[in-house]
Amino acid sequence: MPAGLAAFSGSGSSTLNGDELATISAAGRSLAGMFELARHIDGHFLPYYLFMHFWAKAGTAELWLRLPSAVAIGVAAWFLVELGRRLHGTRAGVIAAGVFAILPSVSYYGAFTRSYAFAAAAVVFSFWALHRALESGGRPDVRRWVVYGMAVALVCSTHLFAVLVLPAQVLLMRRAVAVRMVVAMAVGCVPAAVLGLIGYGERHAISWIPERGPEVWLKFPKMAAGAGTLGVVLFVMALVGAAVLFGRTPRAGTVQGGKSLRAGAGPDGAAVPPSAGDERSGGVWAFVLVGWLVLPPVLLLVVSWAVTPVYVDRYLFVTAPALALLAGVAVAALPRFHVVAGVVVVALGCALAFPDHVDVREENGRFENIPWALRVIKAEPEDAIVYGQSQLRTGFDYYADSLMPVDVLRAGDEPEPDGFGYPERSDVSAVLRERERVWVVWRGTKQSGLEEDAVPRVEEVERAGFELSLAKHSGDLPGLTVALFERGDGDGVRTG
Repeated sequence: MPAGLAAFSGSGSSTLNGDELATISAAGRSLAGMFELARHIDGHFLPYYLFMHFWAKAGTAELWLRLPSAVAIGVAAWFLVELGRRLHGTRAGVIAAGVFAILPSVSYYGAFTRSYAFAAAAVVFSFWALHRALESGGRPDVRRWVVYGMAVALVCSTHLFAVLVLPAQVLLMRRAVAVRMVVAMAVGCVPAAVLGLIGYGERHAISWIPERGPEVWLKFPKMAAGAGTLGVVLFVMALVGAAVLFGRTPRAGTVQGGKSLRAGAGPDGAAVPPSAGDERSGGVWAFVLVGWLVLPPVLLLVVSWAVTPVYVDRYLFVTAPALALLAGVAVAALPRFHVVAGVVVVALGCALAFPDHVDVREENGRFENIPWALRVIKAEPEDAIVYGQSQLRTGFDYYADSLMPVDVLRAGDEPEPDGFGYPERSDVSAVLRERERVWVVWRGTKQSGLEEDAVPRVEEVERAGFELSLAKHSGDLPGLTVALFERGDGDGVRTG
């Protein structure tokens, strides 16, 4: 609950960005329209878009659209408590959930209308379900393996690259459960195979992602935690937590019906099932959790080199629960004052990450501040507006509540069926012939549109006889640029 509330606390302050507006655009289509869109772009998001299609029928307010992600964060935190309890005792799980709740990355993706929080929840669920299934040892328990298979399917359906955590789970495979585990994982991975084939066919849609090198791993702690200093501190704690698990040998015991009849005791005195196997299970789980944390960035870069560039930080949010869990184990392993230490760690984490929490809760916390752009636009009657990227209309349609310039290029109210852009008229000069002022809005810096060739619409407006009068940028990159062009006499000078 605290993690969900922490995530939800930022839901109404920062404005929706382009990715979130793409969700609104996709979810607002008919079912046939969504399937048509999935044939061309964002096919791997189709399960999430289908969910949001029905969710959005109850409303499209920012808080309502972001609520499912906050709930998903709460679910992830709950399973984190349970997994921590199974691995090292209740205190480890509770502290891990507390650390997870104060991560700025959790506040960001927990208030984000995309599937990344869902993916994190599904991943934690899958590790919990696997631990629970392995408790039965050599005794077949079909129901538990069915739950694990369902958890893997959820991982694969929430985000395609969430599957990069699954190789870490293979480390727990042993002869007694190999067949059941392989079957459950194989069946669960069917959605990944389908969505992966769709995504491969649509790889042109992510052609904007640049080539990356191993140096990106230096930024990984900041990405996982959402804050640089806090991320480094937690990674050091995670190494300690892994060492604790590696050196811990649960007492042997018997398991019947999924419950331990003779279990070891955790450091807080709570019963800890001998679980997941044998006397070496603690050491194996140390490698599993470390794999959960570090394998996704490594494998994502391998995919980028072998197939097509796909390394984007947000695809790795699924590693954040592992970072919190290992840190929680490290604190819970202290010989005394576990509760005090847990409170101190959470409090210090909040202090270290306070500026980052403020940033993600600012109006421009998603780096695409459309309400700011609307405040800059001081429209006069007969003013025109031209969008540097036609999909920006979705955001301006969503937020505009006052007089807007005339959208002279717009050729239809519905987005194109194969993407998020809108049909537009092609002759800019003709539609601007009777206009004296035109506002141009584009995603990116002022330089990208005024000094480079990244925004062709700017050049088209200039060729139509307009000169720059004003240009403002929202501040953070990539951000939005709003420029006012007025019909000139040939000697205008660009300013701003």
